[in-house]
Amino acid sequence: MTNRTLRGRVAVVGIGETAYYRHGQSPDAEFKLALKAILAACADAGLDPREIDGFASYSDDRSEASRLAAALGIHRLRSATMQWGGGGGGCAAAVANGAAAIAAGLADCVVVFRALAQGQHGRFGQVGGIDTISGEKAYLMPHGVLSPPQRFAMRVRRFMHEHGVRQEALRAIALASYHHAQANPRAVMHGKPLDAAKYDASRWIAEPFHLYDCCMENDGAAAIVLVAAERAKDFAHKPAYLLGAASGSGFRAGAHPHNAPRYASAGFDTVAPDLYAMAGIAPADVGVVQSYENFTGGVAMALAEHGFFEPGEANDFLSLENLVAPTGRLPLNTSGGNLAECYMHGFELVLEAVRQVRGSSTSQAARSDVALVIGGPMVTPASDLLLASENVL
Repeated sequence: MTNRTLRGRVAVVGIGETAYYRHGQSPDAEFKLALKAILAACADAGLDPREIDGFASYSDDRSEASRLAAALGIHRLRSATMQWGGGGGGCAAAVANGAAAIAAGLADCVVVFRALAQGQHGRFGQVGGIDTISGEKAYLMPHGVLSPPQRFAMRVRRFMHEHGVRQEALRAIALASYHHAQANPRAVMHGKPLDAAKYDASRWIAEPFHLYDCCMENDGAAAIVLVAAERAKDFAHKPAYLLGAASGSGFRAGAHPHNAPRYASAGFDTVAPDLYAMAGIAPADVGVVQSYENFTGGVAMALAEHGFFEPGEANDFLSLENLVAPTGRLPLNTSGGNLAECYMHGFELVLEAVRQVRGSSTSQAARSDVALVIGGPMVTPASDLLLASENVL
């Protein structure tokens, strides 16, 4: 192993979040939500917020680093990174970028965060920017392909057709997320259980997606605190160490319009091998997964591309009993994920991975020393993150 790795060099020592709201219902502005989550993460770590010297985010988060630094009274700002493109595909890459700044000596304490107030800035689930049609939309909108469910449904339908994947596999993913949300009082869908009959009876959004195959739209913010590994034990909680990280995309993954060579793909064909190579582990070593659900079909595709099963085995592997903690073969989205905890653009998945490594999840997996976060599928660039306890290093 060379020094060109993040394995074991950086740790998460604090996590924090606001209350989560249905879209448009936050009483606070987006910037205030970001500050609340950052302060909560610092409090969790037992850290003076003025010691932060770096910020990292993704998907053009509007809470600018310099403005955050001023509001928090930070002594000096040394690093500010933003992951380009990919929507929620960048949630793991933002952590990697913050960790890379620490490993390179560009910062000592980086906060990675995401904040959303859709009542203030508009809904993610509706089509915007249509006054002037250009780029990909110029090819799609004349055919009525407008919204994210319509665009991604075609990729998933191709995957299901090519590999004989049934609707029940997608249903199991939704049921697992809702099952875990019932144990999580933070979850927006806590107290609102889902069963197979309710899933089957729900309306179609864009086949093969029922209502419960689609992520929620929420307001709130979430943040983590990163420091160098040698400092990790100086803080209040058990650290979660960065075991591996990867981001990017394969050949012509961003080709327009919808003609990428690997169309029925979640986009992890080049990313997952890089992740495992840095971490020095195999899929069998992963005990629990937090996988971004913009739509359940993308989760099925992503799990296959990370080596947990062959695509043709999806129907057998993706059952509710295999996906629930503590006893499932691969506990999935143990806080409820984008479907049932909240849609914090996937960043809540990173916090839940930290909780699993700490042993403090509301649905703790039997094996949680290695936790995988899979960023948004079917976008480019995509990203991945592996967190682990000290005994894995």
